Amino acid sequence: MAGKLEGISVKLPLTYGDADGPYILNKNIGAVVKQNFKNLILTSPGERIMLPEFGVGLRSLLFEGISGSTYEKASARIREQTFIYMPFINIENISFVSSDEDPTLPLNAVIVNISFNLGAIDTSDTLSVRSG
Repeated sequence: MAGKLEGISVKLPLTYGDADGPYILNKNIGAVVKQNFKNLILTSPGERIMLPEFGVGLRSLLFEGISGSTYEKASARIREQTFIYMPFINIENISFVSSDEDPTLPLNAVIVNISFNLGAIDTSDTLSVRSG
């Protein structure tokens, strides 16, 4: 049983798995950071108790209408919130893919791709979040 609890945090969404005990675990810092980064992007301001300014609120921003100004506003908010709450993340690029550019997406759906680097552990990754 002792070998089953060799993880850093619970992987979200909670998924039962025999290998790690009751739930599957994140087993490296990169996976934990990516999960926490996704939570920052998807959390709406006011949703987190005791931290009312925490969160990008990406879904509500994209419901304002898909346009260049919405993308600029979302990019600015992502960069601002990352600087405040996860300053160890270096955002390299933020791109938006809409149903106009990818016909396989439903109408008014958007995929946000955020390429980032964790300089302290020399790791690069991309977080993709779909809205719609």
